[in-house]
Amino acid sequence: MRPRMIALSIAAALAVASSVGCAATSHEARKSSLGAARPTAGLLALLDQPGPVELETVNSADWVVERGGVINLDHPTAKAAGLKNEDEPIQVFFHALRHPEQGLFIVDTGVETALRDAPEKSALSGMVRSAMNMEKLKVNAPLGEWLGRQAQPLKGVFLTHLHLDHVTGMADVPAGTPVYTGPGEASARQFLYLFVQGSTDRALAGKPALSEWTYSHEPGGLFDGAVDIFGDGSVWALWVPGHTPGSTAYLVRSTKGPVLLVGDACHTRWGWEHDVEPGTFTADGPRGVESFKKLRAFAAAHPNVDVRLGHQH
Repeated sequence: MRPRMIALSIAAALAVASSVGCAATSHEARKSSLGAARPTAGLLALLDQPGPVELETVNSADWVVERGGVINLDHPTAKAAGLKNEDEPIQVFFHALRHPEQGLFIVDTGVETALRDAPEKSALSGMVRSAMNMEKLKVNAPLGEWLGRQAQPLKGVFLTHLHLDHVTGMADVPAGTPVYTGPGEASARQFLYLFVQGSTDRALAGKPALSEWTYSHEPGGLFDGAVDIFGDGSVWALWVPGHTPGSTAYLVRSTKGPVLLVGDACHTRWGWEHDVEPGTFTADGPRGVESFKKLRAFAAAHPNVDVRLGHQH
């Protein structure tokens, strides 16, 4: 093919991609057989009872991102505070859930060991590593090393969503481990995914088809939907769409009290404390605001709940 024809073909492909976007991943997805949709009233009935789950939050890496992505700088409160689109320090977490009967699960994945030891062998392409400012990433506890110290095998991964910084440790997850996420995550289309889909696919290589929570829409409920994951009210998946279509928060009835893992429905402590929703990293801003306000209202009504944000303590 002549060079001019090649250039025209590439330009045409990019034009199509920019108009229709690209799926988050080409990895297969199916409805989850784990968990059952239940009204959130069932969650409230159990909220003050001691829970059975041991919960550990691990700071896998320290990083920085653009503040405008994680805080809406156009919000009047952010403007009044004089916030600028500067580097915002963040953490990349994963959360370990040890259920006395169901075993060990994690929420999100931190970062993989190769990102510290051999970045060129990681799931992230060189282009993605360059664009994500990996030189500013300080790896503290890669998932693979952490898993190697556990007495229990990993039974599954619960994702808050499929953005790359939440599956960056997935390559360290043993092949065949079930992975769960919200509905529509794999098929959600954005122009950004044109560049990161390959890295996400490599991170998910060797894993079964993604299992999507089977939420039942609950008009007037605390959240858009809820799934009782183990059937005993100990861990709940909560549908909080906006950041992505299937964004999911998790309510864990831990041995030390209830813990709400909000994912990227709110990235930062400043945003949470000042009632300012995330910024440009959110796909559907208005729906993201709705989910953000539902989470804050829930936390305000239940001050005994320990809130853990997407990327800051």
